[in-house]
This record gives sequence, C-alpha cells and structure tokens, in this order.
Amino acid sequence: MRVVRYFAFVDLCGFTRFGDAHGDDAAVNVLTGFRSVVRGVASDNGVRVAKWLGDGAMFVSTEGSSLVTTILQLAPRLDGDPDVLPLRAGIAGGPVILFEGDDYIGGPVNLAARLCDAAQPYEALLVAELASLLGGSFPGLPARYQVPGFAQPVDVLALGMRDGNPIGLD
Repeated sequence: MRVVRYFAFVDLCGFTRFGDAHGDDAAVNVLTGFRSVVRGVASDNGVRVAKWLGDGAMFVSTEGSSLVTTILQLAPRLDGDPDVLPLRAGIAGGPVILFEGDDYIGGPVNLAARLCDAAQPYEALLVAELASLLGGSFPGLPARYQVPGFAQPVDVLALGMRDGNPIGLD
C-alpha cells in the first residue's frame, strides 16, 4: 500500500568520540536527555518517533510542516545542556510503501537518511521541494547535491538548526 509520508533522521554528532572520552555512563546520560527532548518536541507537534537509532532517531509524519517544525525545534531545546552534542538532520517526503503496517520502504526514507549522513553539525538538509513548508523565499538556494545511492542530483536546502535560517551549501 502506497502512502504519502514525511521523514526525518537526526543524529548526535561526535557521540562515539564522546562515549570513548567520557565512558558509557556519560553516554547513557546524554542519550537519556536527548530522547526526553525528542519525545517532548515530537509529541508537541504531532510527529511520531518511528525508530531509535542508537544516538539518533527516525521521525515520520503525515504533515510535512509539523515535521520540519519538530526538527528545527530540537537543537535549541538541547543547547541548554552542555553535555548534549550537536545535531544534524535530513528531511524528505513523498510516496512510500507502508510495509507490514509499521515500516516504510521507498526513496523518501532513504533520501532523508542519506541527507542526515551528509549534514554538518547544527545543519538540516531538506529536499528543496519541501521548502514551501517553511513559508518564505530563499534566494540563491537550493543547491544541487549528488546524494550517495541516488542516480540523479537532488535540489537541497540547508537550514541552520539553531535558527532555522538558510545557510550555504559547499
């Protein structure tokens, strides 16, 4: 069954290095704080945390604007905690296959994951066709980006996760 959904992946940058330097107990404390903030922000915006991925998470929503809002609200909420590491994110959406009632298969899921992998700390890479969800114009953006695993380049908008403003792509 095909459905239209919006996906985001977030990742704590430098988590492995943090755990190595500070130990497992400190790493668990970081994850506990991170997951608490993620649950609260997602719930406030009607977005579901589909999966926990160690030091990251996968989100799914039927509303693209709610998902973008959720992702952009995460970093500022986490910044008050000196032990929390910077976030990066990837956001995409479109038709996917709903598989076995609780999983999603398709290009938008893979694209969101790959964009998260490519993002810098405090950066969200958003598929440009979703930029209208932000309600504004972004001169000079988006940039064409060759996403690993995808044959064609993708138009991508880079957003600063601390302020939601567009930033330049290298």
